[in-house]
Amino acid sequence: MNEFFQYDTDEKSRSLLDRARKVALSAIKMYDLEWDSIQFIQLSDTITYKIETRTDNNYLLRIHSDRWSREEIRSELQLLQALNQSEDLHVPEGIASCDGIYVLDIETEKGYMRPYVTMMRWIEGEKATGEFTDSHAYHMGVMINRLHAAAKDFNPPSDFVRPTWGVESFKREMAKLERYYERFLSEEGWKLYQDAAEKVVSQLTTMHPSEHNYGLIHADLHTGNMVFKDNQPYPIDFGRCGYGYYLYDIAGTLLELWPKHRWMLIQGYESIKKLETDYIRDLECFFIMFMIENYCHHASDPRETASLIDEQKYAQAYIRAYLSNSPFLFDVIEPVEIDK
Repeated sequence: MNEFFQYDTDEKSRSLLDRARKVALSAIKMYDLEWDSIQFIQLSDTITYKIETRTDNNYLLRIHSDRWSREEIRSELQLLQALNQSEDLHVPEGIASCDGIYVLDIETEKGYMRPYVTMMRWIEGEKATGEFTDSHAYHMGVMINRLHAAAKDFNPPSDFVRPTWGVESFKREMAKLERYYERFLSEEGWKLYQDAAEKVVSQLTTMHPSEHNYGLIHADLHTGNMVFKDNQPYPIDFGRCGYGYYLYDIAGTLLELWPKHRWMLIQGYESIKKLETDYIRDLECFFIMFMIENYCHHASDPRETASLIDEQKYAQAYIRAYLSNSPFLFDVIEPVEIDK
């Protein structure tokens, strides 16, 4: 039986999206929705579609990749339901089918595994365009802290299953990158990544999780997973949520910000709760970890190769600073020359 998600070549990507369109049209019939249109959004860990209806409510249909079990997807929806009980948060929430089922498995082409499908309430707002303002960055920090606080109040049921993001997950990602790094890295660049990964793992093993620095996190809080309404950020796409350090969540957002706005985000976060006095060293470790994991994730997709190559002059500048113990989070780092 073939996995449903296969897109490491252009031909496989086209075939996958064709299968996914048919699955989406079959799945939507399972819900009590008077829908007007279905719009493809993106192919990533999930294939997503926006469902517009004849009411004021829109929805997000997700076709999940084979890496997530039914129990993991169901647990994500349980967490989201709990987070929405907080007055300070507004996050997506799953809806049940006509049969009362939250995680469907839908028939697909013969020879392929049946994918899981979920339907979510759409979070209205706009993706950030152009540069972020000081206010954007500050409020992102406030939102991340509120998210961590609300997740801490959640009491998971006994059958709750979500991944842990740490040493073992990072090693698995590096093993995947080893298969694809030649698409965008020279041998010298790959050696740099390996040295950085070794230092990240070493540093992670010295950290000590506690209720103050560790818990349930979003785990993919890049700015593409936020929408803004009235200058306030709202987190979306919790498909990667799991257990990890709070600094890991923060690092995922800092990766896309200029140094000034990284500092503004930290100020927003600390307006509610202070970080530990020596947090910067660990935050830089998570910054490099998150950056490398991004490349591990995208390396197998041929559509991403050109952008991965373009980003290396900055990525490897950060890695070199990290390996030389030079502070870099709140400083402008100059790009470096990359061997082609």
